[in-house]
Amino acid sequence: MEFLAGDYQIAVIGAGHAGIEASLAAARLGCKTVVFTLNLDWIGNVACNPSIGGTSKGHLVREIDALGGEMGKAADSTLIQSRMLNSGKGPAVHSLRAQIDRRKYSEYMKHALEKCEGLDLKQAEIVDLVRTDDGRWKLTTHLDAVYLADAVIISTGTFLNGKIYVGDKSFSGGPDGMFPAVRLGEALKRLNIPLRRFKTGTPPRINALSIDYSELEAQPGDEKILPFSFETKKKLKNKVECYTTYTSDKTKQIILENIHRSPLYSGQIEGIGPRYCPSIEDKIVRFADKERHQVFLEPCGLNTEEVYLQGMSSSLPEDVQDKFVRTIKGLKDVRIMRPAYAIEYDCVDPLALKPTLELMTEPMLYGAGQFNGSSGYEEAAAQGLVAGINAARKVQGKSEVIFSRTESYIGTLIDDLVTKGCQDPYRMMTSRSEYRLVLRQDNADLRLTEKGYEIGLISEKRYKAFLKKKAAIENEYKRMSKVIIPPSREFNDRLKELGTAPIETGVRLSELLKRPQLTYADLKPFDTTAPDYDDEIFEQVEIMLKYEGYIKRQNAQIQEIHRLESKLIPDDIAYKEVTGIRTEAVEKLTKIRPVNVGQASRISGVSPADISVLLIYLAKHQN
Repeated sequence: MEFLAGDYQIAVIGAGHAGIEASLAAARLGCKTVVFTLNLDWIGNVACNPSIGGTSKGHLVREIDALGGEMGKAADSTLIQSRMLNSGKGPAVHSLRAQIDRRKYSEYMKHALEKCEGLDLKQAEIVDLVRTDDGRWKLTTHLDAVYLADAVIISTGTFLNGKIYVGDKSFSGGPDGMFPAVRLGEALKRLNIPLRRFKTGTPPRINALSIDYSELEAQPGDEKILPFSFETKKKLKNKVECYTTYTSDKTKQIILENIHRSPLYSGQIEGIGPRYCPSIEDKIVRFADKERHQVFLEPCGLNTEEVYLQGMSSSLPEDVQDKFVRTIKGLKDVRIMRPAYAIEYDCVDPLALKPTLELMTEPMLYGAGQFNGSSGYEEAAAQGLVAGINAARKVQGKSEVIFSRTESYIGTLIDDLVTKGCQDPYRMMTSRSEYRLVLRQDNADLRLTEKGYEIGLISEKRYKAFLKKKAAIENEYKRMSKVIIPPSREFNDRLKELGTAPIETGVRLSELLKRPQLTYADLKPFDTTAPDYDDEIFEQVEIMLKYEGYIKRQNAQIQEIHRLESKLIPDDIAYKEVTGIRTEAVEKLTKIRPVNVGQASRISGVSPADISVLLIYLAKHQN
């Protein structure tokens, strides 16, 4: 017998990385919110690698933080090692990556949800979801408890109709031995939501006490650690070392001899796997000429001996895993604690979503995270934040928020999903952003804190601190354009040492800093008027000056995109009535329903000529 257990404005299904940010955002914006999870002890579980950030993903985490999200703070609080990736390249591709204590991270996020005012946390499986006669949502749990909500956010991760594969063994299940959400998938099909089948995988976990570290190459963390959160002021410390090793010819031989036992190659797995994170057997087959593949050994936490073998994702049988792992240098006597596995799961076709992450055919129903066809904790958290913001604002009768790809990696991620779709699990990369020189991780707060404040997720105190930082950057930029360094023997000798030409007349600091050989630190001994600012102020000004020409060109491109994105397209437009648009373009535009001309221009199959015709049509019918 069912009973009414609660009535809410927002209900979130799933408390992984997407569900956490969605529920926190909705509750913090003043909505009475409930979040459901299959198991309270696995909230925010990092089921795959025990890290946050990475190439382009570090950008997402800092943007989430700049908007008022929680992931960056949680990562800083549970950090055990930090490294800046691509530090030898330009600032556009610098990406922060941190090893975290996976259990402490989960505990942090569980406590954050428990403490959040206006948010209820429930351990329950949602098995049915239906629209009520008055247009609201009715959610039913496996115990027949009923909850009502104005809006629902689905963030089921890989649990939706999940199926585990290890060799020829397969069974229904979620990650890390959890049970799957099967009946919810059936409910979504009854709503005619277009679902598809994707697949991902994870490597073996091994016991650190069985590793011969003398044969491995140590990979220490950075001496100076940059936090993910702009609010983290305490000094962070590395607590562990990571290590690297390589596969061998014997590894390759064992895998190829047993490739027929992999469900990926036997045809058992139907789901499409991630293109940019292939299994070790896939790498061996696809890159047959490659002599060896790198393996990263990453500790799972401070109070466990469990170590993650990054780069060794597999779905081969357990006996084969045991053999090939032992062929890797340093792992001859290794003991596997958890075998690798592949997992298939259902997710929505993201082309069925609006840029707000609301489903086109089901008002007040939103998707976030791997349910939307993406992969990765950071991509999930970013979508959860956006879904939570928009669900709350729509419930409250406010205008929804669309993040542009010109202002954030979050905007790029969502625009790619809802405009271009994905044929395999979508992964964020710096190359996906055409504006990456402007959208750097170091300036995420300058780009998005204002927006976070307007939305209501940034406190007054933090906003004032942001304005102070912004003013300091502007003042320092102006000062650099005014202060002149006169020629001197000492200064010219230093310039020669640094490999750049001496000066004969006074030169502005801004011009000197544009030289690739010079940095703020090099000029500081000769800059008698330098203010006492934090390093982050000088870093911003240095990047602004060194890349000034490139940034101006990119900003000009952004202005053109803004012009197109300002031209909104009516929801009820009938594209087949727009004379001059090609049939293919009509089909694509009708399916995706772009909200503005900028989005329409990025749809595959819509040509510049189609856009010109559309602009003329909109101008004629602008009233």
